[in-house]
Amino acid sequence: MQLFFTPDLNPSLENFILSEEESKHAIRVLRMDAGDRLHLIDGRGGLYEAQIIDPHPKRTVLVILNVEENFNKPQYHLHIAVGPTKNIDRIEWFLEKATEVGIQEITPIICEHSERKEVKLDRLNKVIVAAMKQSLKAYLPKLNPPVSFKQFLKDIPKEGVQKVIAHCVDAEKQYLDQLLAPAQHYIILIGPEGDFSTEEIDLALENGFDPISLGDARLRTETAALAACLEVSFLNR
Repeated sequence: MQLFFTPDLNPSLENFILSEEESKHAIRVLRMDAGDRLHLIDGRGGLYEAQIIDPHPKRTVLVILNVEENFNKPQYHLHIAVGPTKNIDRIEWFLEKATEVGIQEITPIICEHSERKEVKLDRLNKVIVAAMKQSLKAYLPKLNPPVSFKQFLKDIPKEGVQKVIAHCVDAEKQYLDQLLAPAQHYIILIGPEGDFSTEEIDLALENGFDPISLGDARLRTETAALAACLEVSFLNR
């Protein structure tokens, strides 16, 4: 199945015009023509079957044949707040793999030990969109603007969410499957390359976060974040 991202698609429309980027991909790259069928996703759970009626490389016109709402809707909400790595390629790798595995929300958090203080969201969102299409998903993960660690703790819900923090300081910790119940809203904190500071860990615990272990090995930031995604996905299989 070849997916095309159409975030402005209205389910009530009979006809729809693909964006120039997606039209070029369909007509020039995939060599699609009038009468060919393709599938559209809106990033909100809608999966649309459509047929090409005017194969224009800049404004391909489609007729909508069928609509499936809530396509493969996830049964949980996973929000990972992670310190952006100095090498942005590693965060792009995490976003790609996390989208494939299953994640609903990501927030870059700027911590005391963060080596990167700025993140360009446009490029990262393109990575997420490409991964969503490649993995045949209809829900686009939400990438929030970067925020300071302390501000993040102020902004998150106080109730109705299971909150955990992964850090490297020697302390009593539990594993995710010991703490988390299936089909819930989760927030997981993953620190930067220098880990969370002692003050940040204490502040998270004061705000209701439980400390967790992701295993005996010392993991890179992006590896730890992906490991958490995999564990939550396995818990909700």
